[in-house]
Amino acid sequence: MVNLTRIYTRTGDAGMTRLSDMSETAKTDLRVEAYGAVDEANSILGMVVTQPDLPEDVRAVLRHIQNELFDAGADLSFPLVADPPYEPLRIVQASIDRLEGWCDAFGDPLPALRSFILPGGSFTAALLHQARSVVRRAEREAWRAAEQYGTEPAERPFATDAGGTGNRNPARRVDEGSEESKLRDRAEGEPATTAGGVNPLAITYLNRLSDLLFILARVVGQEAGDVLWVPGADRTPSDPSGVRQRRRLITEPSTTHGRVKAGPYAAN
Repeated sequence: MVNLTRIYTRTGDAGMTRLSDMSETAKTDLRVEAYGAVDEANSILGMVVTQPDLPEDVRAVLRHIQNELFDAGADLSFPLVADPPYEPLRIVQASIDRLEGWCDAFGDPLPALRSFILPGGSFTAALLHQARSVVRRAEREAWRAAEQYGTEPAERPFATDAGGTGNRNPARRVDEGSEESKLRDRAEGEPATTAGGVNPLAITYLNRLSDLLFILARVVGQEAGDVLWVPGADRTPSDPSGVRQRRRLITEPSTTHGRVKAGPYAAN
């Protein structure tokens, strides 16, 4: 249960924060960078869902994704640990499967692409491209965190208290004199840190989400037409095949709404 009674706490003024398991870490920790980028992407999607030209079926999908991105952030902020005292919120395979289903449902009717797409076409499409690029960054940060912490659960010798100080948890029975009790006793009075890994399903989720956002950007931009990348648009192709490819990119229609918009140098 989330209970926010006061927004500012002053506890992070020294550059430290707590992960969801209450372990303390620097605000520059790669986990924090990853779920921070997830939050940034969610904020952009918040702008997208308010746009009046957004199709209602796309809006419904994005509202679901906004909620699920909070799940992804919670997952990334909770290091994997063996035998947790309670089940943390995790991204599961079903969430990834749903994204792939939406990719197929929205992507299959779109015309085939003959080049990469430049962000644009409409304001809403451009926002979706921005969200896509931030999700890609979140994925890269999550992989960097996985490189540092791994993707396997950590063996946790004891449960920390709500303050993260490593004090004994009366709900957990530990035999005195055991190796576990020695580890616990050494940690008492010291800040708790958790070196558990990153859930790989959370990273896969971000990868599929960036694919879906690319597709949805095309969906909402179809009326204006895809804005295609024209390689070396300000240069004249030197070979016949390049000339033919340039002509196809500029003149052939790729949507049911007209010709492709190929950028400011389309006449070259």
